[in-house]
Amino acid sequence: MDSLTTKGIQIDVKALYEPETSNPSSNKYVFSYHIEIFNRTKSSVQLIDRHWVIIDADNVRREVRGPGVIGLQPIIQPGASHSYNSWSVLRTPLGKMEGTYGMIDILSQAPFKVEIPAFKLVADFVFN
Repeated sequence: MDSLTTKGIQIDVKALYEPETSNPSSNKYVFSYHIEIFNRTKSSVQLIDRHWVIIDADNVRREVRGPGVIGLQPIIQPGASHSYNSWSVLRTPLGKMEGTYGMIDILSQAPFKVEIPAFKLVADFVFN
């Protein structure tokens, strides 16, 4: 698991290769990832948007921006967490993802960015 804390918001990420939905002969490698966002501050925060940078082993870079995560813009109370699962498809069996979440402090309405730790996407068979 990869973990990073920015401005009191801790992001934990765990990625898995999904062989049952991948098709290596067609250069389709599917990875799922689980993210848990912990609010370690004394104020409620809301996740407003996301920005992902996805890079495969051929150094092809994609960026994904959008509101919230999986259709939600959760409010996370102090000491609480929000978790979700999502996925990404690469054309290579290796890659990495990293990014940021745009957040707002509910009390002050101040926006801030939270770093998502860089994490590797590795098909199980790569190191066998």
